[in-house]
Amino acid sequence: MKFTATLPLIFATSVQAFAPRSYSNTLASPTSLKLTTGPSGKPANSPMEDLELTRQIIFDHIAKFERGASTEETKGDESVQESNDITYKMPSPPQNDLMIRAALGHEPVERTPVWLFRQAGRHLPEYHAYKAEKGRSFLDMLTYPEDVAECTLQPLRRYPIDAAILFSDILVIAQALNIEVTMPGGVGILVPNPLAGPEEVETRVPKLEEITPAFIEDKLGTVLESVKLIRKKMKEENISVPLIGFSGAPFTLMFYMIGGSSRKNKEVGMKWLNEHPEESRKLLGTLAKIITEYMSAQVEAGVHMLQLFEAMGMMLEEKEFYEFAMPCLGQIATELKTRFPNVPLMIFARGACYANEELSKLGFDVITMDGDVVRSTARATVNDRCGLQGNYDPSELVEENGKSVETVKETAKAMLEELGPQRLI
Repeated sequence: MKFTATLPLIFATSVQAFAPRSYSNTLASPTSLKLTTGPSGKPANSPMEDLELTRQIIFDHIAKFERGASTEETKGDESVQESNDITYKMPSPPQNDLMIRAALGHEPVERTPVWLFRQAGRHLPEYHAYKAEKGRSFLDMLTYPEDVAECTLQPLRRYPIDAAILFSDILVIAQALNIEVTMPGGVGILVPNPLAGPEEVETRVPKLEEITPAFIEDKLGTVLESVKLIRKKMKEENISVPLIGFSGAPFTLMFYMIGGSSRKNKEVGMKWLNEHPEESRKLLGTLAKIITEYMSAQVEAGVHMLQLFEAMGMMLEEKEFYEFAMPCLGQIATELKTRFPNVPLMIFARGACYANEELSKLGFDVITMDGDVVRSTARATVNDRCGLQGNYDPSELVEENGKSVETVKETAKAMLEELGPQRLI
């Protein structure tokens, strides 16, 4: 399976436009000369204007092309997509593109692809050895592309899985907004100086118009460099599976930025939404824009698939989820699928499985299910609008729980029988 796209270089409408001419004042009309038509749709009025329009068209397309890669690089490892007169590049699919095909659902797949949430990191002995060798904390490691690449690839060397996922954290966006993030150990990730009140949305959070690709490059460039290095290392190690990029969703990021912790102040999200609805919408809108540009930049850096985590969905009542979270998720999905129609986009609304039906109507390719989803109704909920992912109980993989290879096989088989093997990850 290949993504195909064209990057046409538009020349004059006739070879005569490049042919030598006698520049006489008695030349025929532009129509009879078949002179170049410019971007406005109007033909040149003279041979000199013809030449200038031709140059303009060529240089415009060269500029668009140079925004991405060289001609040979684009042919070999990328395809391009134009949206709103902006050209976006996306990587060509890997040799093992099973998970991409399963996610898009355009054709039956030969088997159900497999990967693990949190497959990189602390459950691996090699991760702990590497971390000790480097002498860096988890958050510090995220600032070193070589560490990110190593930790991303470790599970692929150990397990026969069908995808890699970027070794990162959802709160890198908060850090990019100059919101301090710490991990003191034993208490999870903390934001020690959260937004003190709605007035700080104006003073501490960038304006919407400031969120540009240049902003993302400046504030999150280390992540993008890490993606490029991962792709380079994968090629060197002959690992050809999709690389998944990800981001936290707007409300999840807002929850941390105003509450400071996933374990304390659990009511703060609902309180803000109900007491400060306009400031909440403003913050959520800014975060939606940042997330869109950040995930878009990840694709252009080399990721093949995207996962959006509304990890704090359980902190919202159903009414507030639909009123505040859902519009942002729809906005992100619409823009990313416009830019990258062949890049699978997956959504996980943890603790909000009641919203899966509506989420399936927003353009996401895959709904990631939490453990509360009832398998017998899961397919009917999303119909044929998108695929499904997840819902396997991770405790089934823990030997100390009395589990074994045989019990894993049994529970995996039961899952496949209940959900069906197609359009499933």
